[in-house]
Amino acid sequence: MKAPSASARTAIAAPAATVYALVTDIPNLSAVTPEFERGTWLDGAVEAAVGARFAGRNRRGWLRWSTTGTVTAVDRDKCFAFDVDFRGIPVARWRYDIVATGRTCLVEESTWDHRPAWFVPFANIATGASNRTERNRRNIERTLRQLKQAAENSTRDR
Repeated sequence: MKAPSASARTAIAAPAATVYALVTDIPNLSAVTPEFERGTWLDGAVEAAVGARFAGRNRRGWLRWSTTGTVTAVDRDKCFAFDVDFRGIPVARWRYDIVATGRTCLVEESTWDHRPAWFVPFANIATGASNRTERNRRNIERTLRQLKQAAENSTRDR
């Protein structure tokens, strides 16, 4: 697989299972992501499993758009990945890799831009991001900060 178009990592003082539970909770993933507003499992799915699909509602300012995600990798407490499309047009792959390091873990979030060249200008207008790679890089950094806070607070609350 080619290198991601955007990626970042952070150490989180929480068990890998806690982080994994947060990133695979599609209905509540919006609590830690800047553009993902809401997710709903489709076709009777209730949790992350390879092939499971979900509808995603995204936002940036006043702009709104919907996508469909299809889970491509599930390795409990280690990896979660999904492909995103817009009405059948490939958009991106997103992946969370989690490495347990004792009572903490290292989390890397990555994305690969899969948009066809002809679709890029339309997608940029629809999402308000003239440079999607840079926007994703900043969104990933923000997601990881919020994920770290949520996971560490969850662990403290126990």
